[in-house]
Amino acid sequence: MTDSTILTAVNAFADGWNDSGSRMKEAFLLLKEHLENRGDITFDFNSRPGVSYSLRAKHHNQTERDLFVMVDVIDDDPQERWLSVCFYGDMITDPDEEGDLIPDGLSGSDGYCFDMDEFDAAKVDYLKARFDEACSNAS
Repeated sequence: MTDSTILTAVNAFADGWNDSGSRMKEAFLLLKEHLENRGDITFDFNSRPGVSYSLRAKHHNQTERDLFVMVDVIDDDPQERWLSVCFYGDMITDPDEEGDLIPDGLSGSDGYCFDMDEFDAAKVDYLKARFDEACSNAS
């Protein structure tokens, strides 16, 4: 798929998302927009209704891994969706220790996942900083 096709699928998913008031849709869209504005990455989108919707970003210069961040919308309850944002452990720091270490959790490598079940602007900003760090390390 081309990036425009992928982003069309992501936008169609978001357009059909009726947020329950947790503002997870807003958080997802802010994170997606931050990634889109970079210009030096490509996207993939894995849609598994009832399980998750996964937006994955890869830097143009990245050769050894398929992504540097995975933004999952967990869909186990469509009325109460939540986010799990995951990075390879060696691509980011976590100075505020907000993430959960997931041993061998990303393609057999250690990862860090940051879960969000209600909107938190400070956490969105913290994740954007991790995006930039991971993207820089991926390049």
